[in-house]
Amino acid sequence: MNELEFIDRLKAITTHPAARGLADDVAMMPFGRHKLVMTHDMMVEGMHFLRDADPADVAWKLVAVNLSDLAAKGAKPLGLLLGYGRTAGDAWDAAFVEGLKQAIDRFSVPLLGGDTVAMGDNAPRTFGLTAIGEAKGHIVPSRSNARPGHAVYVTGTIGDAWAGLQIASGALQADDIDISATLLKAHTRPTPRLEEGRILSNLVSSMMDVSDGLLLDASRIAAASDVKIEIDLAELPLSKPFQTLVGTDRDARMKAATGGDDYQLLLTASPETVLSVPLTCVGICRPGSGIALHSHGERLELPDAMGFVHA
Repeated sequence: MNELEFIDRLKAITTHPAARGLADDVAMMPFGRHKLVMTHDMMVEGMHFLRDADPADVAWKLVAVNLSDLAAKGAKPLGLLLGYGRTAGDAWDAAFVEGLKQAIDRFSVPLLGGDTVAMGDNAPRTFGLTAIGEAKGHIVPSRSNARPGHAVYVTGTIGDAWAGLQIASGALQADDIDISATLLKAHTRPTPRLEEGRILSNLVSSMMDVSDGLLLDASRIAAASDVKIEIDLAELPLSKPFQTLVGTDRDARMKAATGGDDYQLLLTASPETVLSVPLTCVGICRPGSGIALHSHGERLELPDAMGFVHA
């Protein structure tokens, strides 16, 4: 069975309300007067990071992608639990720990514990991280409250991490060292939008982070909220380095919209709501279902792959 079919089987036995029906990126557990927000992400060598990746970057990204889920719920990080699959390579392990220290210092979140296991010398390196946070208030945004007429916004720029991966894998080459470094950093050391998430959490109708691709993640909000989301490809915010390396034409914008790994916040809100965070409006919610795509008023066919789909 594929990932979605496996998750459907899990849903049948996941009945606690904290699980949010496995339809969100986090679990939310009431704890006294507070609400704990919990998430868990894994990374596997060869699937989520290149085999020659810097171990310190891998550790940083493992922390960042989990904190990005907390950011999308407006949660303040409280602690981390690490699952570490050890293979051969003491130097690799030491560099990973150094990168982990850099990340927990940067984001002011403590490592609380976890587990290690021997995987065998030739096994792919595999890691899991559980991040625990505290919700800002009584509202913890989900994917399911977008309404027709609500605008669709995104923080930051889209596509830089995809471009960075192309550089890292040798598929693209940037002549300018600064452009190359900027795009590589977007891929290897993303920054979770924790501050923006805290500000926005009580103002939005839905919110999640862009991990698998803007189009694919927008389709998840559409499905959870029972709306149709129209995305304007021409409005996607592209950074100057991305534009220089990849371009600004329709093909470049489609790559940005489907590349994933951006870890920006994707959200919906009433157009009348004042959102005191720099955002780009990239679409609108309509009655219906699914995703529609257009550019400069021209309706476009959806790509065969709207983002990264786990097998």
